[in-house]
Amino acid sequence: MNSTQLWTLTDGHAGNRRQADALAAALDQGATRDWALQTRPPWRWLAPHMLTGATHAFGATFRGALAQPPRLAIGCGRQGALATRLLRTRGTTTLQILDPRIDPRHFDLVIAPHHDGLSGPNVIGLHGSLNPVGDAWLASARAQHARFADLPQPRTTVLLGGPSAHAHFDLRAFQDLASRLDASLSRDGGSVLVSTSRRTPADLVAAVRQRYANTPAAVWCGDADGANPYSGLLAWADRIVVSPDSVNMLSEACATEAPVFVFEPGMVSGRPRLFLDALLGSGRIHPMDTMLTPFPVEPLRETTRVAALVQQRLSL
Repeated sequence: MNSTQLWTLTDGHAGNRRQADALAAALDQGATRDWALQTRPPWRWLAPHMLTGATHAFGATFRGALAQPPRLAIGCGRQGALATRLLRTRGTTTLQILDPRIDPRHFDLVIAPHHDGLSGPNVIGLHGSLNPVGDAWLASARAQHARFADLPQPRTTVLLGGPSAHAHFDLRAFQDLASRLDASLSRDGGSVLVSTSRRTPADLVAAVRQRYANTPAAVWCGDADGANPYSGLLAWADRIVVSPDSVNMLSEACATEAPVFVFEPGMVSGRPRLFLDALLGSGRIHPMDTMLTPFPVEPLRETTRVAALVQQRLSL
């Protein structure tokens, strides 16, 4: 076994890396090596099916590293699932995040959101997605972004995504959201802290910049605006408004102690709609209106709960 006790294995996409990193940190198993896998054809399309020659799927460096596997590996996404399968044949204990689209028995544990509908004796279900947001994380973010304390209250953090397979959040939708927010700001005052995402279309980004140019605000739409203050936006929020298109974004907003208002949750279809309906049913989120009236909050802290179950099941 390798002296590095834990590997995380993803395709490098931010959402997958964030989940794997969050679980690795919560498990606290010592030194970690993070792999952003570069998958070769044809395995890029065939993953996680382990066909002949699969040890060549991720290049020579990874193939060589298989000779000294870690004690524990966390994969997230289909490419990560193929890598964890390869490691399991070499004695590594494997955790797979998200539905791998093959029988869960190929892994020691699978951690999948309830809305994926996956079940089995080695499946741990969770609401939404894994993330690092907790009391210590929020306290660190407040200290790192202390300048936001000077913005007038209530501070409304606005998290914007973009069109997805399950929700068409576009410029017209943003203009509707912003009009509702304007009504609340006119009544309550305060400030706006806005962040867009990698999926936010250019016309929507331009509209955000124009809309909040003369408002007490912090606006981040990409690297041109400096370091990403996302953690500070969550940590200093008195209330959070979220577009409905991202399970990860909703999960992180709901892990804070702020009330969360979701723009038009009814526009979401497919499996993510099941997650939204569960949040609405539990009262953790409210549909966005022009009032944004505060309500009692129980933070959604699934990472801590899942990590404890993993430690128990695997006797870590």
